[in-house]
Amino acid sequence: MTVRVRINGEEKELDVDPEMPLLWAVRDVLGLTGTKYGCGQALCGTCTVHLDGQPVRACVTPIRRAEGHSVTTIEGLSPDGNHPLQKAWVELGVPQCGFCQTGQIMCAAALLAKKPRPSDKEIDQSLAGNLCRCGTYTRIRSAVKKAAGMSEE
Repeated sequence: MTVRVRINGEEKELDVDPEMPLLWAVRDVLGLTGTKYGCGQALCGTCTVHLDGQPVRACVTPIRRAEGHSVTTIEGLSPDGNHPLQKAWVELGVPQCGFCQTGQIMCAAALLAKKPRPSDKEIDQSLAGNLCRCGTYTRIRSAVKKAAGMSEE
C-alpha cells in the first residue's frame, strides 16, 4: 500500500505496510538514520520525531498515522546542523555517548516552539520521558536555556 507523507518538507510516497512503525519507515526506507531505536516501547524517547510539530515516539507510531501530515526528523530540524539547540548542545558539550541526544533535541525543539523561555520545571517536565543513560540532564537543561537565549555558559 502507498502511504503519502511529508518528511522534512518533502512529499514522499512510500510503498510500505501502513502498520510499519514510523521509525522503520524513516530509517530503513528513507535512510534518515539520525532518529535512533532505543527500546521499541515508547519508554525512552530516543526515537522522538515531530508529527505536525508535536513530539511522538516513532517506534510505536504506525506510518499510517503520519499519512497526510508533516514529519520532522533531526535531519529536518536544520539541514546544516545550525539549529540553536544543536549549536548549544555542541557548545556545552552535552552528549557523552550521544545515543539519546536526537530524541532530547527533538523534544526540546517542540518545547521551545510552544514556550520560547521555559522555566527549569517546564524543561524538566517536557524532557522527563527522555532517558539519558549517561546522566547529562543538567547539561541538557543548560543547553535548552542557552538555545532559548537565557544564557547558560
